[in-house]
Formats: sequence, C-alpha cells, structure tokens
Amino acid sequence: MSDSTTTGMRGGAAAWARGAGFAGAAIGVVAAGAAVGVAVERLTVGRGMRRKARMALDATGPYGTLRGTPGTAVAEDGTELYYEVDEIDEAGAAPRGRLFGRRRPAPVTVVFSHGYCLSQDSWHFQRAALRGAVRMVFWDQRSHGRSQRGRSSEPVSIDQLGRDLKAVVDAAAPEGPLVLVGHSMGGMTTMAFAAQFPELIARRVVGAAFVGTSAGGLAQHTYGLPAAGMTVARRVVLPAAFKMMASRPELMERGRRATSDLFGGVLKRYSFGAKDVDPAVVRFAERLIEATPVDVVAEFYPVFDAHEKTTALSAFAHCPVVVVAGGKDLMIPSTHSEAIAAALPHARLALLPDAGHLVMMECPETVSGELVSLLTEQVAAPVARGARVR
Repeated sequence: MSDSTTTGMRGGAAAWARGAGFAGAAIGVVAAGAAVGVAVERLTVGRGMRRKARMALDATGPYGTLRGTPGTAVAEDGTELYYEVDEIDEAGAAPRGRLFGRRRPAPVTVVFSHGYCLSQDSWHFQRAALRGAVRMVFWDQRSHGRSQRGRSSEPVSIDQLGRDLKAVVDAAAPEGPLVLVGHSMGGMTTMAFAAQFPELIARRVVGAAFVGTSAGGLAQHTYGLPAAGMTVARRVVLPAAFKMMASRPELMERGRRATSDLFGGVLKRYSFGAKDVDPAVVRFAERLIEATPVDVVAEFYPVFDAHEKTTALSAFAHCPVVVVAGGKDLMIPSTHSEAIAAALPHARLALLPDAGHLVMMECPETVSGELVSLLTEQVAAPVARGARVR
C-alpha cells in the first residue's frame, strides 16, 4: 500500500466516524440518560458558536466525495436502486478481451452494502484505500442515499433488502467472482441475499466480510440502557415516536434540526468507542444521518428485531470470511460477531477492543487492511486456480 494511500486513510479515519449506521434518531429518543450528560456539557457553549463550528467542519472534511460510474438497478417492486462502480485502473489491469483464443475471466468484484441511516459514502476510507486495485460496487439501499424511496405497499423487510442486493449484483456485476462486504444492516442484507439465493453464493462468492453486524437475536438488546428502561421504551416510547415520525415527518425534521447539538453527542456515544475521535469524522457521520428522513428511520427500525439469519451463514462455509467488530459497540455487541465467526469454518475474527459501531470509520486502516488481506491472501489464490466461478 502506497504512502499516499495510507495518508489518505488516516485523514479519512476521522471523517468516516460520522456515518453512524446505528439505530438513528430512535435511539436519540430512548437514550435520555446519555443525553443528559451531553446537554450539561454543551450548555457552556453558545448555539451560534456550535453552528459555526459545524459549518467549518463541513468545509474541511472532503469525506464522501469519491464518485464512480453511476448506474441504476430496478428492484422487484420497481424501486430504483442507485449504485456506482469503481473499475480497476487500466494501467495496472490485465488486457481485456481474448487470450490464446479464450476469453479472459471477469475480475473479482467487491460489493459494499452500507448500514441503517447511512449511504454508500460511509465506505469512504475503504473506497480510497482499494480504489484502482480491485473492481468495486457501492450502492445505496432503498430509501437511503441516492436510491428511490421504496415503492412497495408492504412493510420493508431484511428479506426485501436481500432481493435488492440481488438486483444490484445482476445489474452491476452479472458475471465473475464476488466478494460481499456488509456493515450493520448491510451485513444483514448480505445474509438475506444468501438465504434466498444460495446457489449464486455457492457458484460465485469467493469471500465475504461482516462488519459490526448480527445474524439475529437483537430483540432483547438494550443498547447499553438498563433492561427495565428499554422494556418500557420498546412498549411505549418507541412506538409513539415512530408513529409521530411517520405521520408528521416535517414536524419531526424541525425538531431534529433544533436539537442537533444534543443529538450529535448521543450519536457520537452510540457510533464510536473512543472519546478522542476526530471532530471532522463525527461531523461526517452526523451529515449522513441527517440526510436520512425521519420517516425512513421509523420505517426501517422494526425490521431488526425480526432479523434471524443464523442458518443462512452456512452458505458462506465454502469461502474465507473476515468478521470485524468493535469491542465498545453499543448498537450491536461484539458477541454477535463472535457468534458469526464461530459458525463459519473459514472465518477470521478481528475484534478491535476500543472501537464502536462505526468501526470502519473509527479504525479505517485496520478495516481496510483486513479487506486487503481477504482479497490478496485468501481470495486471490482460489480465483487464480479457476475456482468454480462463472
């Protein structure tokens, strides 16, 4: 890896910390205890000064600005899903076309699926680190980023997201070996994809990475809050908040903007493990979440309690897998990652003890390094041998 790439990754570490792929604004509602401490701290700084500081951070952090060749996949319900492709640099790529009368195999394509309340830009640092070295596809999940709001009249589900990923793969990487990378909700999307299309996984997937995600069992998770308080929140506070988000989104958006300072502190607590995260990274995460409409936050949150894809993990038993987790993740505890790694015979667990949920932004060099290892040390060899990929 070049010095310029390493420098870019370090600079991006702070910027990516903002892409909080956690339970978004809903957690801001239930995390009253955490919010009190943040509020006391911020009373000492004027609101106007804080607003100017956020504007300055927006101007200095060019995170999420990397762009690729755009494309659109169409989901089964007609929802248009936006994706971008970063191709291999022509200077370092093997010539295309035929070799000794035979067509060259398609290159490995790495498909990145982002988390809840984020967009494809949340992979900024990994995109910068791997750009030009491998073919990559980044996409925005339905109702997130540049993708269309879901058109289905049915409630959104993780299974639907898995079928959305299939549509993106068909459009952006219809042939050749695949490496699937998913963070948080994106990892769940990958599992749902595998559950519904196991033959495609067996035939084409040569590696996978699950980052800060879960195969199930989130219904009883307390998000770092007292169990009794979370029970009340699930029964009373959250349903009322989500109903208001869905029915009065304009009002709730105004309220979110008015409390952005307070919410920013809660976001940092639930996104990062370290206290000294670069403010530019934190601000980047805020921008990603602020771009997610509150009614989308409300629409997607219920799907996580119903998520259960432990059996789907067996579809990845044939290939190398890296599982990355933050030891201080309050959104999805690292025990969920440990369970995923234990279920797969060729999995490697990378546990970062001081990182939080947005581990790919908080520790971008480490996460990018794990992906490089997956691609070069484990995936390259079977692909070079002509693994059963077509």
